Amino acid sequence: MSKPPSSAIGIDVGRHSIKAVVLARRGSNRVALTDFAILETDEKPVTKEQETGDKPFSVNDDASQAGWLDRLEGNLRKLLLQLGGHAKACGIAVSHEEAMVRILEQNTIPPALLRDALRINGPMLLSQDCRDWVIDCAAITSSEPTPADQKPGDSSTHYLVGGLPRKHVAKVHEACVKNKLADTLFQLPPIALFNAFEFSNPEAFGTQAFVLVDIGHFSSTVIVGVKGELVLVRTLDYGGSQFADQLILHGAASLEEVIAMLAEEEVLTIENARLSLTELVRLISSSIGFFEARREETMPRVYLSGGLAKLPAISKLLTEELRVPCEKWDPFYKCELGLSNGRKSALAEQLPILAVACGAAAEILKGQ
Repeated sequence: MSKPPSSAIGIDVGRHSIKAVVLARRGSNRVALTDFAILETDEKPVTKEQETGDKPFSVNDDASQAGWLDRLEGNLRKLLLQLGGHAKACGIAVSHEEAMVRILEQNTIPPALLRDALRINGPMLLSQDCRDWVIDCAAITSSEPTPADQKPGDSSTHYLVGGLPRKHVAKVHEACVKNKLADTLFQLPPIALFNAFEFSNPEAFGTQAFVLVDIGHFSSTVIVGVKGELVLVRTLDYGGSQFADQLILHGAASLEEVIAMLAEEEVLTIENARLSLTELVRLISSSIGFFEARREETMPRVYLSGGLAKLPAISKLLTEELRVPCEKWDPFYKCELGLSNGRKSALAEQLPILAVACGAAAEILKGQ
């Protein structure tokens, strides 16, 4: 885009729900949230056995045959009707089990050349064949000072590499075209989340270390950054669905009862929740340990988003287990709210799941 648009829609496409926000400029330094929408799709994850044909799909399986991306056109239509607002451009972030986000260290070269090299020589550079992928990359600006004795030709650069199989990108593109979403920019959720944190917390983003933990319905993402630099991105096949299933297995009758017992701090439920979060705690802890050993800095805070971040008990449990303050954050902290009072109340409940959509729209307004 030659000029940043005055408004943008950000869409976060997940396997359980699709979220959208509309951001609009109201001056050189003012941005307003004018609308948002959430559509639950009730998709089920496709297992590796189903993908390879080792396990047949059930006739009644929601994830059968065509795949959940083939239903994106209709789901987008429903979401946009619910959203109501319009914008000049759109950013769409798609959560997919095959999506790739890597940080690669290479000799300093133009990103366009590296992109071509990754397509041609993916098995050597990324340990996977990327010839049928849509790949992009960008240099990551280091927050560390350049060594005084480093020679000009000896420099290396960290590059952010993201990609998705071309067949999946084609389905997303087709769904956007059929829904008349003009000037659509494709993004990956971890990067949109990182951008949302920069948009809403520029001081913390630019001056200190931070961990972003997004607990989705079927998977979670851990992102480590420091002074504007993206240091680490890791994912885990664990989310709110597995959390709820495990607590229901231990005696709760339903998700609603799980939430109620967590709010009441029922002892057995709290301990079962602590046990369920073990793998996520281990991933966050190892990510913090990796950063602190590499940079010799301490991590001051962990920022939570995603469905489980709505529950105060989750923040408390993670704080106790990690011994680092864990709290949910507001992606619209720097925004004016162009919403009715009723919509503001609804927004307050849904803030943790709108961060990725916010980041997708914010990058459009920046002209990125």
